Amino acid sequence: MATRLASIFSPARSPGSAPAHFLHRALPRFRHRRACPSPSRMSSSSAASPAPPATAAAGGDKPAAAPYGSWRSPITADVVSGAERRLGGIALAGDGRLLWIEGRPEEKGRMVIVKEEDRPVDVIPQEFAARTLAQEYGGGAFAVEKSVVVFSNYKDQRLYKQAIGSAGPPVPVTPDYGAPDISYADGVFDPHFGRYVTVMEDRRKSSLNPTTTIAAINLSGDDVCEPKELIGGNDFYAFPRIDHNKMRMAWIEWSHPNMPWDKSELWVGYFTESGDLAKRVCVAGGNPLLVESPTEPKWSPKGELFFVTDRGSGFWNIYKWVEQTNEIVPVYALDAEFTRPLWVFGISSYDFLGNSNHIIFSYRQQGRSYVGVIDYDSGSVSLLDIPFSDLSNVIAGDDYFYIEGASASIPMSIAKVTLNESKTKVINFSIVWSSSPDVVQYKPFFSTPELVEFPTSKPGQKAYAYFYPPSNPNFQGLPDEKPPLLVKTHGGPTAETHAVLDLSVQYWTSRGWAYVDVNYGGSTGYGREYRERLLEKWGIVDVDDCCSCARFLVESGKVDGQRLCITGRSAGGYTTLAALAFRDTFKAGASLYGVGDLTLLRAETHKFESHYIDNLVGNEKAYYERSPINFVDQFTCPVILFQGLEDKVVPPDQAQKIYKALKEKGLPVALVEYEGEQHGFRKAENIKFTLEQQMVFFARLVGKFEVADEITPIKIENFD
Repeated sequence: MATRLASIFSPARSPGSAPAHFLHRALPRFRHRRACPSPSRMSSSSAASPAPPATAAAGGDKPAAAPYGSWRSPITADVVSGAERRLGGIALAGDGRLLWIEGRPEEKGRMVIVKEEDRPVDVIPQEFAARTLAQEYGGGAFAVEKSVVVFSNYKDQRLYKQAIGSAGPPVPVTPDYGAPDISYADGVFDPHFGRYVTVMEDRRKSSLNPTTTIAAINLSGDDVCEPKELIGGNDFYAFPRIDHNKMRMAWIEWSHPNMPWDKSELWVGYFTESGDLAKRVCVAGGNPLLVESPTEPKWSPKGELFFVTDRGSGFWNIYKWVEQTNEIVPVYALDAEFTRPLWVFGISSYDFLGNSNHIIFSYRQQGRSYVGVIDYDSGSVSLLDIPFSDLSNVIAGDDYFYIEGASASIPMSIAKVTLNESKTKVINFSIVWSSSPDVVQYKPFFSTPELVEFPTSKPGQKAYAYFYPPSNPNFQGLPDEKPPLLVKTHGGPTAETHAVLDLSVQYWTSRGWAYVDVNYGGSTGYGREYRERLLEKWGIVDVDDCCSCARFLVESGKVDGQRLCITGRSAGGYTTLAALAFRDTFKAGASLYGVGDLTLLRAETHKFESHYIDNLVGNEKAYYERSPINFVDQFTCPVILFQGLEDKVVPPDQAQKIYKALKEKGLPVALVEYEGEQHGFRKAENIKFTLEQQMVFFARLVGKFEVADEITPIKIENFD
């Protein structure tokens, strides 16, 4: 379940945080209302956000000694929720300028297509939002050809055509079916037939088991026509990619019970004069003796087919198809990951630099990203030096490329990188877009992540995490005190956490918390073998690794073993609840749209992940034994739950059942439910409220300190 990464199952990548709840126009719906806390539990003075923030170092004073967790910080929940815009894809317009989709918390998460100009301009009007609900997690919501954009509109899920710079409204190109029951994603312009080819998900007959096809949408003329099916019959499709030189198309498909990173197939089909697909060839993934998951097919300017697969080594590397001999040849072999799991459509981990024989690529190895250029004729590789240590999508022009990236001191951004004539060195690097452009003022408060390699419960085996120590130039801990620790369990669970600047992490560390983000066994970024540690072991390996990491930090003298807390979103919420039910490591936990009942999840979840859980859990006995809801009697510590009421990935009744059971048992528990939120919170006020209530919940029940911010806590059942 990928969070927006990323899943339950996400990924998501970290969602952000939001503005204050009771003061906002659209108030969240809460299971518990604010209670007036007793004086001993009241939070103290307000933490206004100075600009720039004052530091003790700037005034020549020594940091003041204060309990960990009680430090005042300018990185408020308002700052966090208002700072983090999210990315939804990038593309190049015909003039070589960048287009991107950004999500704006201040506009309730609206996804807007923006074009790079001296001052960036919105491409679509205020009443439109570029977001698709295909496979729930979406992605690939738009494409551009010269000065024309085709995008999926969130409200009705129809495709619209919009000329960049046009004052006229977007024009629909798909039929109105009366309800948003058909979604489109991952589309491309077809240069041979004047149409748009896209993945189409049809939920009219069944929302839990929709039909997925690759379809063609007519773009010529003024009439809106029914989509024309090009390929169907399998469970899932992605990456329809058309060769501009010859009338042929590549695509990826896979079927239940596999996820696309377990086993998939790469196909090539040849168009007839009428635009139908005739002859089809399975290029990769069809050999039953060779397990692989090909992905990201792309045609070079010369009409050669490249793609990424993990055959042999278990690492996703770049390969090329030699059509004449039907051979697959490696382009660059390395024990590193050149792509990431297909949680969302539209991934672009490599691209071609103009009409040359050069590919710009990025890969991930041992917790860090690298970017480079390969001459695929000679095989020569040049790694490039840029400030990003974490990279995702890339698109290229002739001698430049745009790349999404971040580092421990740079928030998620898009940079334009210009290369020298030989395309081997960077001659210019500039940030075009930033998710949090104003964060530089808080740099003195940033905690720098440390890569931690720790022993798992299996002898001789290691797992990985990023540890963020408390950091605030104005404060230091009390003598003989160690900081409380918040363990973060990422979503997915087939996903990865990254050591990038995330203000929702710095919110904790600048107040005196230690924070650790765990890449438990089953995470991506370390190859197939590491990824498959979780097969039939979800709720065991991930839980053990999070507990092992916390104990490792306690034994290393970095944190207080009596103040260990755990939090997670989606699949990470399940790991959180499982750790609280089946282990005694943590003193409190927070679950954000997490899973409590695996059997119920399997029955209610959407098509994309309907068999994923079987692969992760195993048999019926395991479903029962690893569902926290069945072992409420084993919970021994406080829990706070946050849930969107329109969540179709993890339905709201999961949180409601956990809440009711813990309340009846007599444990301190709280449940916050948000109207209008789905799987991952997008509205700024809800992001803010979630962050603040986690902080004050842990402070009141575990922390032994008063928070410096003025936060009115909600009522905690069996405590207030």
